[in-house]
Amino acid sequence: MFKIKVKTLTREIIALSEQFGLKAVPEYRTGDGTRIDIAVLDGENKLLAIELEASFKWFPQRLLYDVVKAHRAGFPELWVVSNFNSKPGWIINYASELGVSLRILKEKEVLEGLRGRLARL
Repeated sequence: MFKIKVKTLTREIIALSEQFGLKAVPEYRTGDGTRIDIAVLDGENKLLAIELEASFKWFPQRLLYDVVKAHRAGFPELWVVSNFNSKPGWIINYASELGVSLRILKEKEVLEGLRGRLARL
């Protein structure tokens, strides 16, 4: 019920990004050696970092780590996909202070949200 279909969702994000002339890179390596699950790029321009959080354990800590990774890698926007009802608390405000727009989405919301987001570029 809560498990994210990581491989399927990753393939779908890559295909959708390509339809908009963009590149989605799975397991994107950052300059400081961390990885972002999926990075959506327009050439060298970093548009969106997507993290797939399939576990509820330590969710606030994982969310904070995801925000820091996205910020340090230069992404202005971070989407965290989690099928759990999470309460991010102060982390959303912290992301905003860093200049990172943070959204937490359910797996079923990602593709439609991404389609709308990419259409606005």
